[in-house]
Amino acid sequence: MDSSSTKPEVARELPFLRIFKDGSVERLLGTEIFPAGSDPKTGVSSKDLTIIPEIDLSVRLFLPKLTSTPNNHQKLPLLVYFHGSAFCVSSAFDPTYHNYLNSLVSEANVVAVSVNYKKAPEHPIPAAYEDGWAALQWVASHCNGNGQEAWLNDHANFGRIFLSGESAGANIVHNLALAAGGGGGGEIGVRLLGVALVHPYFWGSTPIGSEAVDQEKKGSSSAVDWLWPFVCPSMPDNDDPRVNPVAEGAPSLAGLGCGRALVCVAEKDVLRDRGLLYYQALAGSGWMGVAELFETEGEGHGFHLHDLGSEKSRYLIQRLAAFFNRDMPPSFDF
Repeated sequence: MDSSSTKPEVARELPFLRIFKDGSVERLLGTEIFPAGSDPKTGVSSKDLTIIPEIDLSVRLFLPKLTSTPNNHQKLPLLVYFHGSAFCVSSAFDPTYHNYLNSLVSEANVVAVSVNYKKAPEHPIPAAYEDGWAALQWVASHCNGNGQEAWLNDHANFGRIFLSGESAGANIVHNLALAAGGGGGGEIGVRLLGVALVHPYFWGSTPIGSEAVDQEKKGSSSAVDWLWPFVCPSMPDNDDPRVNPVAEGAPSLAGLGCGRALVCVAEKDVLRDRGLLYYQALAGSGWMGVAELFETEGEGHGFHLHDLGSEKSRYLIQRLAAFFNRDMPPSFDF
């Protein structure tokens, strides 16, 4: 037998992927690619774009069905979105996230930029944050109407920029918003109006709330403990402030660089109490923004992504859409 055709030996097997001794990686889910185009159900259009070839950074853009205007330059809120899946699987082109964004963009009537950030273990943290920051800078380059992409030049309202993401994507959103507020990232040239963190991936070395007493969540906790050390081997501590923003010595949440925040949690999600603690810490930090909490009862982590037509999924999407379209109080500044 030709030894060159022999499959390499598995070094480590994880819930989402296999790592072989030769360093290669086999992802067990999230590898399907759904083509961009026009969605017949919602009327949302999408297309893919490589925005920074030097670092192989690409996005999928979404544009809702536009109402007729004289110049067809209807200005809409701009959503910069980061998908979930544990920092190590899936993509902006995954059918799960593509279909979700079609629904969200249609309901909220926003322009969306879904960022295809690089994944661990080949690109460990902070690669996802660096890609996210580079994508924000690219988005901001359109604020005067002369950027690379016509959809942003013509249809994005740069006074209404939101960040949102699910799970690991929500973690990216928090860290980018903190950087935008002066926490080490520098200026991006535009202001973020708000962030929506859906079932955010935050963790810590010490169990809190139901993590310690709920047997089902207790079992799930052990499955979460390995994740941060795996995706961030340079700082494999579950109390790293990037994954535990309320850890001792973490940057103050008062520096979050936006005016509004919506934290969405699910009752049966093992990460639920971390999201709740984040909301409480943000609201009590002295941050000058408006914090909101939305909880879905009887559901688990990322439930809406897999059943967009359910009543609870539709309600969550409607709640997000309302958040993206609500104005700040008239006299509020941030």
